[in-house]
Amino acid sequence: MNFISISYGIFLLSILGIYWTVAEQKWRLWILLIASIAFYASWSIQYIPLLLALTFINFRLGREIGKNTSPGEHNLDWRISNEDWQYANADWNSRRLKLLSLGVILNVLLLLGFKYISPILNLAFPIQSSSPETSFKVIAPLGISFFTFECIAYLIDVYRGAPATDHFLKFATYKLFFAKLISGPITRYHNLATQFNTLQFPTAERVAEALWLIARGVIKKGLLADNLGIFVDLCFGNLQRAGSTDLWLATFAYGLQLYLDFNGYVDIARGTALLFGLVLPENFDFPYFSTSIADFWRRWHITLGDWLRNYVYFPLGGSRRGLMRTCWNLFLVMVIAGIWHGSAWGFFVWGIIHGIALAVHRLTDDLSDRNEKLAQFWQNPFGIFIAWLLTQLMVFTSWIWFRLPNLQDSSLVIQHLWGHTADAQFAQKVYVEALTISPYQLSWLLGILAALMGLVYAVNGRLKLELNWPIKLVFVPLCFYIVWLLAPEGGLPYIYFDF
Repeated sequence: MNFISISYGIFLLSILGIYWTVAEQKWRLWILLIASIAFYASWSIQYIPLLLALTFINFRLGREIGKNTSPGEHNLDWRISNEDWQYANADWNSRRLKLLSLGVILNVLLLLGFKYISPILNLAFPIQSSSPETSFKVIAPLGISFFTFECIAYLIDVYRGAPATDHFLKFATYKLFFAKLISGPITRYHNLATQFNTLQFPTAERVAEALWLIARGVIKKGLLADNLGIFVDLCFGNLQRAGSTDLWLATFAYGLQLYLDFNGYVDIARGTALLFGLVLPENFDFPYFSTSIADFWRRWHITLGDWLRNYVYFPLGGSRRGLMRTCWNLFLVMVIAGIWHGSAWGFFVWGIIHGIALAVHRLTDDLSDRNEKLAQFWQNPFGIFIAWLLTQLMVFTSWIWFRLPNLQDSSLVIQHLWGHTADAQFAQKVYVEALTISPYQLSWLLGILAALMGLVYAVNGRLKLELNWPIKLVFVPLCFYIVWLLAPEGGLPYIYFDF
């Protein structure tokens, strides 16, 4: 059931009608849970038992970890000595740590198993992998990366002192909520559980905001990202024939496609949640206007960045153990981020590039703190422009390994970025027959799109100006109509569904 489809619209309206008809919280949670299972079944029904089992296991582990850290006998018998109580408490905390370790290892092994079992088997049995038809291929459940990261976050939060839930229905509804299940945003349990307790029918203003989020998400994905994706697929699918200009255009186009595709999904997810009286976290904050790689990761895939910061970077020591250890921690976190995205070597290289960039930025920051002239340079307009240019050049070129995780393909693109002439047949097939525009015209269209994004950033991101909700409602049907007219037939799959 695609988010941009009539079937999803009918599904959403039907569930909303039933959801707001009932008054009790329990029945609303049941409706959301059943709807979420039905939604996931439309994509991948065979993995529903696995997700339900994992939900129950993490729920039980959370309950055990979250039990009172003071041993029960101390509460029942105040005559127990303080020394005995300290020994018992130490034993109990050790048990909690073992339960947490079990939960984290279980979730990590599950994630790595689905992502890496195929390449491991193909490496172990090369005869079987001599051709695509005979190679091992395990298809991971949709959303398994986001699912396991949320489970790990919940268990660690409970271990750190957050209350564990005793209500499996509430926990299962949180875990399987269809708006965020497949590609996030990564949401903490306690954030959503609090909202479950205070559900209210959305006001007219909130309904308008929800519909506006859905409509603009449809524009980003259906109109912009999918049309960009056609050119990206044509170019990166014919690497031997594409020229340097084509590859640079495809690299820039892919960076925009990836952002608009994922951000469009999140907008639709957040708008859907608002209609159910729930607020999901923001996941993007104009990342392509960042002036440092650290700032980029505060603006790009925000919930993943927060997860890596809270559950990997800080436990490694964060920035508390000296400059070089901080750089190493940043590097390691980004390597883990690369591994999280996939098993191909390209994701590993992508993580290494971002890890090195974060370490270099931290070293540059430290040098600027000790050099007044350098600090002033990064603060003047020219220095800010240079910082932005270097950041985005690094981000966009690193997307090459993200789009082409096969190192042979990505290496070929890097080699052909300068001084390589396109095949005449490539220009005919791509620009004349498929796109019906010239490379020059395509460059202008990409520039106009970037300029429009800059205008939105200036108005919305910097000036904090918003349209009034009645105006948003006027634009909603117009957005849907434009997508119906101009979106590619059939559409392209969401890029982050692969992760």
